[in-house]
Amino acid sequence: MLKYIFREVSRGFSPGLRRFSDVKVTENVAKSPAFPHLIEQASLYLHWPYCLRRCTYCNFNKYIPKEDNEDIMAKCLQRETETLLQLSQVSCITSVFFGGGTPSLAHPSTIAKILETVSNQVYLSDEAEVTLEVNPTPVGMSKLKDFHFAGINRFSIGVQSLQDEHLKSLGRDHSSLEVLQTLEEARRLCPGGVSVDIMFGRPEQTIESWSNELSDMLRVCDDHVSLYQLTLERGTQLFKQVHCGQVTMPTEEMTAEMYRCARKTLQQHGFQQYEVSNFAKNNSQSRHNLSYWKGKQYIGVGPGAHGRFVPLGEGGDAREARTQTLEPDVWIREVQQRGHGTRRRIQLGHLELLEEVLVMGMRMTKGINHKVKRTQ
Repeated sequence: MLKYIFREVSRGFSPGLRRFSDVKVTENVAKSPAFPHLIEQASLYLHWPYCLRRCTYCNFNKYIPKEDNEDIMAKCLQRETETLLQLSQVSCITSVFFGGGTPSLAHPSTIAKILETVSNQVYLSDEAEVTLEVNPTPVGMSKLKDFHFAGINRFSIGVQSLQDEHLKSLGRDHSSLEVLQTLEEARRLCPGGVSVDIMFGRPEQTIESWSNELSDMLRVCDDHVSLYQLTLERGTQLFKQVHCGQVTMPTEEMTAEMYRCARKTLQQHGFQQYEVSNFAKNNSQSRHNLSYWKGKQYIGVGPGAHGRFVPLGEGGDAREARTQTLEPDVWIREVQQRGHGTRRRIQLGHLELLEEVLVMGMRMTKGINHKVKRTQ
């Protein structure tokens, strides 16, 4: 079981994971006058599929662009956002998350245009959490102020490691010094609104070095930390290196001890664990992530994005799982032709919803309630 949990932790917040509720099954919610907020509100995930390079461990849906097509990507993200918001007929977006890929490669004006599109369609409160994943490179750091001006109020910084030799072996394109500089600027702009992603179970990593690294991180991080265990994924460069004997990974027992060490250390520094991989203090939990784990509607926009919502705009009365086309070039053509790139849609029955209740509920510290209520 621990190995399964670690595997899920390593996947973190990939849009490809199935997510739903912690205590209520709300199939056919459109017919339920008791829970109108379940269909009037949603969170919004936007996937930026491009990276400058691929990390050695990464098998996510990301691509190295052959040419600069940001203008057309921005227009297509805007158009699909419009289409899916109209299809869902939600009246309020409670949170927005720009993930990837490396969305900090986008121009701040692109982010501003997308948020303007959302605001033109539905209500987006000034208090809504709007997150951008950032690679801590000089280019990423140089745009933080403009991203903040565009409407971003929370930064998720992909630190992964504070050791330069490990960053290099992982294929990251930043240094530990650049991490510190990026964190300082992000915290200046969004105090209390900066999350740090850090990875354990890395090649050649020891429990002692991990403990020291955690101590270093806690001196510079803000109020939110996400832990990710590195797992080998077929098709990645790291997978090949390990199987050829070029790289040695920590044992399962060592990674389990690293996880226990991190939990203890974070709690000693005032961080409360609220999910398998997430820790926060000063009420800085990720509201967007919690919306997934609590079974609220979410709309996925962009290549490979996933969503869960009721398509009221075409007469739907049950929640659907929707997946957008993976490949950016194909997705762009589909959006241009029909306004969206939805490749697959599956109506969720009671059993599927209950499965998601159990899986997602067990990720959270609060767990699941034995009194599961099904609303028709």
